[in-house]
Amino acid sequence: MDSVFVDSDIVLDLFLNREPFCYYAAELFTLADGGKLKVYMSSLSFTNIDYLLSKQHGKAGSRGVLRKLKILVTVLPVDDKTLTLALESPFTDFEDAIQYFTARENGVNVLITRNLKDYKHAEMPIMTAQAFIKK
Repeated sequence: MDSVFVDSDIVLDLFLNREPFCYYAAELFTLADGGKLKVYMSSLSFTNIDYLLSKQHGKAGSRGVLRKLKILVTVLPVDDKTLTLALESPFTDFEDAIQYFTARENGVNVLITRNLKDYKHAEMPIMTAQAFIKK
């Protein structure tokens, strides 16, 4: 079974119905729901997603979505080593550096995001959901 690390923007594409990206995000999570794909996310993603979802769906709505999401994904911790690696890395976006090193330090080999430009220093495949689905 393939495994991927999913960045917050992919989840937001799905739950905020951002077209046309939401279709590929939905397919990604359908694969996870069917047991054909193992999806990992960082604990940091949940705070980012809650902040943005609660603006549109309210606090209760956001928490309901996050409860469902948590069933489909494996949540990886952001720890001291991850933060140190992110702080010392050449990544210009600190949040992206944290996501990248969370994936890398937990042995996940593919990171799914729409924000490809901020991962130019990555040493693993960085793909959009669309590219991953089409592969």
